[in-house]
Amino acid sequence: MFFASDNTSGAPAEVMAALARANEGFARSYGADEIMARVTARLREVFEAPEAVVHLVATGTAANALALASLVPPWGAVFCHRHAHVAEDECGAPEFFAGGAKLVLVDGAHGRMEPAALTEALAVTGASGVHGVQRGALTLTNVTEAGTVYTAAEIAALVAVAKGHGLPCHLDGARFANALVATGASPAEMTWKAGVDVLSFGGTKNGLLGVEAVVFFDPAKAWEFELRRKRGGHLFSKHRFLSAQMEAYLEEGLWLRLAGQANAMGQRLAQGVAGVAGAALTHPAQANMVFANWAPGGHARLRAAGAVYYDLRPMPDGRETARMVASWNTTEEHVDRFVAALRG
Repeated sequence: MFFASDNTSGAPAEVMAALARANEGFARSYGADEIMARVTARLREVFEAPEAVVHLVATGTAANALALASLVPPWGAVFCHRHAHVAEDECGAPEFFAGGAKLVLVDGAHGRMEPAALTEALAVTGASGVHGVQRGALTLTNVTEAGTVYTAAEIAALVAVAKGHGLPCHLDGARFANALVATGASPAEMTWKAGVDVLSFGGTKNGLLGVEAVVFFDPAKAWEFELRRKRGGHLFSKHRFLSAQMEAYLEEGLWLRLAGQANAMGQRLAQGVAGVAGAALTHPAQANMVFANWAPGGHARLRAAGAVYYDLRPMPDGRETARMVASWNTTEEHVDRFVAALRG
């Protein structure tokens, strides 16, 4: 019953086998390996984007921070949801790598930015001329930090607002595969067809040991990203071990199958928790993340049964709250035991 996060799971056998194969013999360093060439070709096929430029890093923080730094100047504003991962869980990395760019927090229910709120934020940012930060870029997160998802149409609507002010757009896709499975959109529909310029294409939260792809649909900023990656200490020498993970991830749709299992177990967990007397969902559960609340005593029962998850700040009325995340290797038995323990 380990629901702390989907990055706490191990890696599937296909990925471990790919790493073992990559370990044989010698390979060029720093991304010049043959596996990386195949990864780039495959991602171009997946996204229907023959000119896309692909670079790999080991962490989601590096992917997001370096991508955003490549889009905005130090005096720029990055518009993100108030509870976006880049705002709450990256220790100021986007601001650091961008040399001081400011995150402008935009509201929206259940983790989703709303076009009206973005329009309002854009209207006031930069209004004081040289005295304030200037409009820089938009970043969206899918799956959101509340466990909800944006449809391709919702992303397009927000991007259209940003593009109306000449802003480039970044998509934090740490759980991109889960969002695709949840919405049924194609990778192209969720990204460049909706106006997204750069994607952080996640792997670590969906079964990889540690690799994320940064996909530039607009190649103009790709060289700057390479320089920032090297200068920031995120260019791997033995790059083939990043490439091998990503190649295995993409082979025969493994990435979507892993996300499909995680989402299915997330939905089973959400339905089970919602069916417990005195429990309710805090946000709509649309992928593999579940936010819920229940009467006092639920944490004690779950901890006694061995469940691992994040308990959050109690509600004003004392109700306990929690975040649970299903992984690619979560099973029905894990979910059912958790629900039974909560029910008591």
